[in-house]
Amino acid sequence: MAGRRARDSRLLDAVEALPVAPYHGAAWRVVRDGQDPLQCSAVGGRWDDATFEVLYTSTKADGALAEMYFHLARGQPLIPSLVKYRLYELVAVIDACVKVATVGELEALGLAPGAFGKLSYSDRVQEYPRTQEIAEATHFHDRQGLLVPSARSDHPNLVVFCGRVGPGAVGVVRDHGLIVWDDWRKAPLGH
Repeated sequence: MAGRRARDSRLLDAVEALPVAPYHGAAWRVVRDGQDPLQCSAVGGRWDDATFEVLYTSTKADGALAEMYFHLARGQPLIPSLVKYRLYELVAVIDACVKVATVGELEALGLAPGAFGKLSYSDRVQEYPRTQEIAEATHFHDRQGLLVPSARSDHPNLVVFCGRVGPGAVGVVRDHGLIVWDDWRKAPLGH
């Protein structure tokens, strides 16, 4: 029976020393039309190793849009037009959030210099193992989320650890409707 890899004790110590503060504020999320914007998942993304559920959000609308656009485009000249996406404004009340403010701070935690957000979509898995380890160590320390740099915009991402927050910690403020990607690419929202 395969078990979890041994945790890196130096990373555990470094993550435990990171500042922990509340995050009470806006969060933005783009989801497929008809999907619950508060649905958590454990898909093995940048900040989850598929052993715990997260809710990926951004602190700004443009940040959420830039993240989803990257995943939809995947290097294609045109993104698929049949699937529709909606932009949601959320509010998050996270009491124990770890803040990693810069890519330099991620590099100090062992992320390869210059790798963050620079790899193509198909090569992203070369970057994800260390960010997943950082998130798993944060989760191990019973923190409720991470406030981290975005690989796609200047706006930080808020990654909520769904099993660590109580019901109602994240709620929907407003559905901003369907996204017209061509319009957004021509004139980003700026908020």
